This record gives sequence, C-alpha cells and structure tokens, in this order.
Amino acid sequence: MIRRTRAPLGFVVYTTAMGLFALYFIFAAIQGDFGIFRRAEVDAEALELKVQLASLSEQVARMENLTRRLSDDYLDLDLLDQQARDVLGLIRPDEVVIR
Repeated sequence: MIRRTRAPLGFVVYTTAMGLFALYFIFAAIQGDFGIFRRAEVDAEALELKVQLASLSEQVARMENLTRRLSDDYLDLDLLDQQARDVLGLIRPDEVVIR
C-alpha cells in the first residue's frame, strides 16, 4: 500500500507568503524610491547639475574679471570705452556710425 501525504496547508501558505514578500522586496529594490532606477536618475541629474555649475562658475569668473577691471584700484580704459559705447551709445566726434 502506497501512502501519499500532502503538505500541510500552513506550509503552503507560509511558502507562498514568503515568496510574495521576496518578490515585493525585489521589486522595491529595483523600482522603489531608493531603488536602482531612481539611483540612475539621481546620478544623471547630478551630472547635469555639475555641468550647469561649471557654466555658472565660468560666468561668475568672467563677471568678477570685468568688475575688477572697472574698479577704482584697476581701471581698464579700453573696457571703459567699450561699456560707454554699448550702454550709453557714445561715439567720438571723428567717428562715423553706419547702421
């Protein structure tokens, strides 16, 4: 006589529940707020912000240079002449303006 025994119902429920928990945690590790895909998005955003920071730092350095060149301590006459022409629209009497 062959005797077949079925797995107890509690074991099947426990195994199914643990499998579902494992699948949930795997999904959360990949798709969640702190998952792999979010990490890739944060890294890409950080790279964009670093590029933007480099651009803004370059602009600030250029503006600091122009400010220093027009300061009381160091006056660049060519830059002063250029700013007077651009901002105020001044020209010298011996110049001809062509538009």
